Formats: sequence, C-alpha cells, structure tokens
Amino acid sequence: MKDHLAHLCLIQARLCNRLGSPMYAGLLDDVAADVRSGGPAWSVLQDLAGCPEGAYPALRLLGSVHRLVLEGRVPVLARHYPSVGGTPDGALWEDLRAVLAEHTDELRELVQRPPQTNEVGRSAALLGGYTTVAARTGLPLRLLEIGTSAGLNLVWDAHHYRSGSWSWGDPQAPVRIDEVFDGPAPALTDAQVAERAGCDLDPVDVTTEDGRLTLLSFVWPDQDVRRARLAAAIEVFRAATPRPRIERADALTWLADRLGEDGAGVATVVTHSVVTTYFDEGTRAELDDLLAHHGARATAAAPLARLSLEADAAGLFEVRLRTWPGGEERLLSTVGGHGLPVRWAA
Repeated sequence: MKDHLAHLCLIQARLCNRLGSPMYAGLLDDVAADVRSGGPAWSVLQDLAGCPEGAYPALRLLGSVHRLVLEGRVPVLARHYPSVGGTPDGALWEDLRAVLAEHTDELRELVQRPPQTNEVGRSAALLGGYTTVAARTGLPLRLLEIGTSAGLNLVWDAHHYRSGSWSWGDPQAPVRIDEVFDGPAPALTDAQVAERAGCDLDPVDVTTEDGRLTLLSFVWPDQDVRRARLAAAIEVFRAATPRPRIERADALTWLADRLGEDGAGVATVVTHSVVTTYFDEGTRAELDDLLAHHGARATAAAPLARLSLEADAAGLFEVRLRTWPGGEERLLSTVGGHGLPVRWAA
C-alpha cells in the first residue's frame, strides 16, 4: 500500500514538472520517500492507500496543506509559498513535514475531498467549439456542463483572449487569457448565450469564502498567472447577472432531465472538460448512448452538440466537437492539461 501511494506521488511529480511547477515536483519526490518510510505523509494519506491513480492523492495532500497556508495558519510554511508572498528555499520539505506531523488529523480529513480546480484556462480551449456551433447553427447557445465544479467556465464569453495580433472578446474584461494559440489562430465568430447551467456531485460555491479558498488551494502556489486568472474569474462569476445555475446532481440523471426539455430555438451544447477520466467504462458508455439517443432527435431548429476536452488513450488532451443532426465528430484542437496552449487542428 505504501509503495502504491508513493508511486502515485512520483507520477504526479513528473506531471507537475511537465506542467510548470518545479516547487510541487520537488516536494512530491520527498513526499513519496516519506510515504514509503511511514512518515507523517503516510499518516495523512493512509486512508487513500488503495485508491486509483485518478483519485490524485498527491494533489489532495498538497491542496489541503495549501489551504492551511492561505488561511494564515502555518506561518512556517507561508514563507516558502509564492501564493502568499514567500520564496521556497532548502528548508521547505522539512517545514512541510513538520506541518504534516502537527496537523495530521485535520489533513487526514481534508484529503478526503477530491481536487477541485475549475481551471479557467480551459475556457480558451473550448472557445473555438462554442463559436463553431454558433456559426454553423446561427442560434444562441444553451450550455449544459457536467462536472462543472464551480461553473466558472460557463462564463467563458466574459473573458478576453489574445494570441499575437489576434484577439476575441472585450479588451476591458477582468479575465485576460494570453498566448492562447500555439501556431496560427483561427477566425472565430461571435456567439450569444441564452442559458448556462451545470451540475457536479460536489459543486463549489465561490460566492462563499470557503468555496473561494477551496479553488485557490488547488492552484499550484508557484504558478502566479493561473492563480491571478482564477481569482479574477471568481469575481466575474460572482458579478454575473444572472449567474449560471449550478446543481448538485449525478451527471447522467441531470443531463437526461435537461435534454428532455424543449430545445427549440437554441443550439444545446453539452460540454465537459477533464471529467470522463473520473468515470468508469460503463458510465462513459452510458453518456455516449444518452447523447446519441437525443442526437437522433435533433433538428435544424433544435440542434445538439457535444464539446469535450478530455485525455486520449496516450494521455494527450483533445478538444472534440460532435454535432447533430448528422452526428459528425471532428478534432478541433489539442491542448495542454490546463487548457493552454491551443493547437488548432480543425
């Protein structure tokens, strides 16, 4: 069990290194060794000893510790965390290990919560899909997002996107996403949104301080751009009128109910990003069948689309769009794990 958990920590260390967090990459090497030796990292994570890779125990641990830092409760660590003005040094691991030992019981409880990132950079990856549906149908969009977390990506059209001389959206928007495309930028049209709704098994309410801290705690502390973007997106969501409707619900049950409603006069877009990785094979098949069933009933006056950002079999992230009537599916782009950069393929 210890070896399994240590192995998952090392996998995550490699991912953090690849995705630009040397701080977490280095820490997780130490966490893995501590788990194997039965140290305080093992004491915190032991209830997750048999968990699958998709449970992300390493991110649960580091996110839970980061929450204590953001709450101002562990000044010994705060001096290392850029998210609160600190700078990592050679004492980081020993100071973190001391916090794990001192707060074991609380952290052991906190790591039961799955990571909730609601990565706003993924809005840039989905932008091309939404505008493609709007251009093809000439209709306003009805957005239904499963696994929506806090729903921040449902207000994607309130952000400003830039890539070289290309831009999309309001230049005065509080959320500005730069360097969107790796390569030429496509010509994207405008899009109007008629409705925004989402569901999640454990939605985060960012209108509360607890919800805000939950999301910020899972942003890696040495990634200033992501953290600033998320903080701004939270404020945009709070100010939205009306706010997207977020419900606590099972994805398939909720989606079946929503797709059963009258969709005339709008293009219904079912969207999900880094969600089906948490589904088992049977649930993924049920989702496919549900969409195909309603897709067969779609018309030009009530079209249906599925816009997804998910990892392929090799672990590479793809944005795919399937539209009905017709059921045509195509690869729009390949993207980074946090949504950027976007390599347009369509």
